[in-house]
Amino acid sequence: MKVKLWGTRGSIPSPGPETIRYGGNTSCVGVTLSDGSLLALDAGTGIRSLGLSLPDEPTRLHILLTHLHLDHIQGLVFFAPAFRPRTEIVIWGPASPEASLRDRIARYVSAPLSPVEVRELPCDVSFRHCPQAEWEIGPARIRAASVAHRGPTLGYRIEDGDSSLAYIPDHEPALGADIDALDEDWISGFGLARDASLLIHDGQYADLEYPDHIGWGHSSLSHAVSFARRTGAKRTVLFHHDPLHSDGRLDELGREARERWAALGGEDGAIELGAERGEYELASRTPSAAPSA
Repeated sequence: MKVKLWGTRGSIPSPGPETIRYGGNTSCVGVTLSDGSLLALDAGTGIRSLGLSLPDEPTRLHILLTHLHLDHIQGLVFFAPAFRPRTEIVIWGPASPEASLRDRIARYVSAPLSPVEVRELPCDVSFRHCPQAEWEIGPARIRAASVAHRGPTLGYRIEDGDSSLAYIPDHEPALGADIDALDEDWISGFGLARDASLLIHDGQYADLEYPDHIGWGHSSLSHAVSFARRTGAKRTVLFHHDPLHSDGRLDELGREARERWAALGGEDGAIELGAERGEYELASRTPSAAPSA
């Protein structure tokens, strides 16, 4: 699998001179499977750049939404392939007793919030609730599970050959508790991340910020690092950066993450903060990463 970060920010886009290196677009990750199939994880503003990078030719794409907060779907109406008649798009997401996935997304892709309606998109688009069991897309096995975040929210595990990607961008695994003291059965998302080749995980709040945001559905830095260490993830990318965190502040948080990781006995170089356009290639057996900016 090849993984590329197209949007690493959380809550709201935050473009500007102070966010150039880590990026200001909201959540979107592109995943290229071993057979060339393309998945997009979430459709924040980063999906616009992903769409512009794709050739104008018949394409079948799968978009896996973790949840329907605006920062994870606001790029849909700016996704160029959605306006190409020869494109087939399958959008997966969490079920809700309130309404179908299509109807919930249509609240955003409709007037007065959007100049187009879902029914007007020229592409062939379909909407599917994620099944409770594993399913396959091309050569990959996909598993979705509910995680601790406000509203129906999923995390994903994608396995292709011997490599695995766990994507849990909005997650509060301990809900204010001491995560190091919790049994793994009580830690949200544990099974999705167990022994993953690459874990992309919420790291929105600094430890000093977290007490004012308990219950908001996002992780503190120390909880994110402990979660990664306890699950045995081979490599971890912290994600969903707070819009108020500048590049300089994220550099500081990156140093804190590496120090805490080392104190927990983690391997050097196995944890970092995600930067927009960063790329990772998961080898068949030994995961490796080559980030690029």
